[in-house]
Amino acid sequence: MPTESASCSTARQAKQKRKSHSLSIRRTNSSEQERTGLPRDMLEGQDSKLPSSVRNTLLELFGQIEREFENLYIENLESSHSTSQLSQKLKTTYKASTSKIVSSFKTTTSRAACQLVKEYIGHRDGIWDVSVARTQPVVLGTASADHTALLWSIETGKCLVKYAGHVGSASGDQTAHIWRYAVQLPTPQPVADTSQISGEDEVECSDKDEPDLDGDVSSDCPTIRVPLTSLKSHQGVVIAADWLVGGKQAVTASWDRTANLYDVETSELVHSLTGHDQELTHCCTHPTQRLVVTSSRDTTFRLWDFRDPSIHSVNVFQGHTDTVTSAVFTVGDNVVSGSDDRTVKVWDLKNMRSPIATIRTDSAINRINVCVGQKIIALPHDNRQVRLFDMSGVRLARLPRSSRQGHRRMVCCSAWSEDHPVCNLFTCGFDRQAIGWNINIPALLQEK
Repeated sequence: MPTESASCSTARQAKQKRKSHSLSIRRTNSSEQERTGLPRDMLEGQDSKLPSSVRNTLLELFGQIEREFENLYIENLESSHSTSQLSQKLKTTYKASTSKIVSSFKTTTSRAACQLVKEYIGHRDGIWDVSVARTQPVVLGTASADHTALLWSIETGKCLVKYAGHVGSASGDQTAHIWRYAVQLPTPQPVADTSQISGEDEVECSDKDEPDLDGDVSSDCPTIRVPLTSLKSHQGVVIAADWLVGGKQAVTASWDRTANLYDVETSELVHSLTGHDQELTHCCTHPTQRLVVTSSRDTTFRLWDFRDPSIHSVNVFQGHTDTVTSAVFTVGDNVVSGSDDRTVKVWDLKNMRSPIATIRTDSAINRINVCVGQKIIALPHDNRQVRLFDMSGVRLARLPRSSRQGHRRMVCCSAWSEDHPVCNLFTCGFDRQAIGWNINIPALLQEK
């Protein structure tokens, strides 16, 4: 009995010793066991003089060492990442600060080179489109959601003719009308100097602070109610129209996802241009060639070629991520597109894969226009601003806007009139007014 008791006591002490030794080693989770499983299997398959308990202990210890090194490695990576983030943040802050300083100088230049000359007030609702006649007499035209189109004297700001033949706003009656006008331009009055009006270029103004429209300015001018020709083929709102070179054909763009080419003399539909997946937003024709470009809410714009009567080819441009609000031809083989994705892109028709220049802004862009002679793009924005860029993407100016001048709501459209001595740029918007600007282009280009 004493002998058995002694042997049991010795065995119990050895067992407790092994247990205390095993407790000093940290347990591993299942994933850690999986990671160490491969070395253990490899060691078990080898001839070793070590007892299995010792080998297992060594494997666990080496696993702990590996995990410690792994944790140190991860900490070093995170430290390196945070350092690069701090460096990038410093760079961004420095760039923003210097850009703000540069912008302050450009704002001063803009006030001197860009002056508001005339406000054309008379519409009862927002103005969607503005354009300048290409032939004499040179007049300003505006189209509004109040169901009317007005012609204006550029110099005096007087309404010359009202067209009231549509029954819906912006051709909401699904038709395009052609009408003739005869106007006698009034004697120009001296233009008031408005260059000193803007002392606070960025003063915010309420949407309700709009032009005084108590009296209908257009009520005194002649009114035309019957068109010469009505172009009917669309099944949705007609949102834009333009003349093909030669003046014998016209193209229209509609919310029914198509553009139509008409013979003006007979009012017959010549071609229906299909392919866009969503509503069209704009159409534009080339000034000297039988080319048409259409833009759409499907994020694309398309080039239609009618130079060969037997072949009507189409090319699709994909480069925007939101609605393409307009695309217009410029000099040479270039097209400029603007989008709700806040970018403007310049394209070469010979290489459609990627734009040759991209302008990134802080607001959605509406119907752009290009000063072809000087290669300057006018960008009307949703945020009431109008900015000028060159074709390479360099910002030239921002038109002055304050509580006493400029647009008070979204700017919808811009139009250049390069040769006009008084106003060479026009803009219109949802504040129911069109504005004529004098842009000193040589001064802008000199400061570039």
